[in-house]
Amino acid sequence: MLLDLTGKKALVTGIANNRSIAWGIAQQLHAAGAELGVTFLPDEKGRFEKKVRELVEPLNPTVFVPCNVQDDEQIETVFKTIADKWGNLDILIHCLAFANRDDLSGDFSSTSRGGFSTALEISSYSLPALAKGAKPLMMENGGAIVTLTYLGGVKVIPNYNVMGVAKAALETSVRYLAAEMGPNNIRVNAISAGPIRTLASSAVGGILDMIHHVEEVAPLRRTVTQQEVGNAATFLCSDLASGITGQVLYVDSGYEIMGM
Repeated sequence: MLLDLTGKKALVTGIANNRSIAWGIAQQLHAAGAELGVTFLPDEKGRFEKKVRELVEPLNPTVFVPCNVQDDEQIETVFKTIADKWGNLDILIHCLAFANRDDLSGDFSSTSRGGFSTALEISSYSLPALAKGAKPLMMENGGAIVTLTYLGGVKVIPNYNVMGVAKAALETSVRYLAAEMGPNNIRVNAISAGPIRTLASSAVGGILDMIHHVEEVAPLRRTVTQQEVGNAATFLCSDLASGITGQVLYVDSGYEIMGM
């Protein structure tokens, strides 16, 4: 069986620029034949919308909608638009994470109450919030939901702090959602990618040192690319992964298995 997503409808969140892992996933989904919908973070001057619209134009998305996951009405509008335009949804890609820069470094015990809440709301709660909207649109034919996590959710990573807690919550959310949605043939999985230079990772102090460390220690002696993460996501969204749910797939050149 070849990997073929022809006729599948996929919503991709979290594309910020051409370095985004979400962009790598969108490209591979498109290459496999999926029809794309894309969300963008709205801002007053429309800069994000313009940047994302120009970037994704070659992928011919047929749904392009704003979505601030801190706004329940915007989430509802996203899925109402999909219901009106497509009628159903096969794939949801969740690539959303944020924490205040001040809460990523220093003593973890100094994390602000507001910063903790913000990181968990955007990086973790947004997955069940979006999954709730996607579920009715996946009930008839089944579906696949994939999110992005990181090693910092299970091990202590320097300058990751509250985001590690958010990723731990995200990974647990994957398991609870998989249990809830499995009877409707909706699969929920996460990809734990190795460190990649992205807009999000630039907020993590020492990111280049982390990448160089992976290149020295990982079994493959390199870090991974957005395309490789995109390939793994496309696999998880395909019928080739029909028996896989509730899992965290490490795409990190094998770094996670090493003891250093």
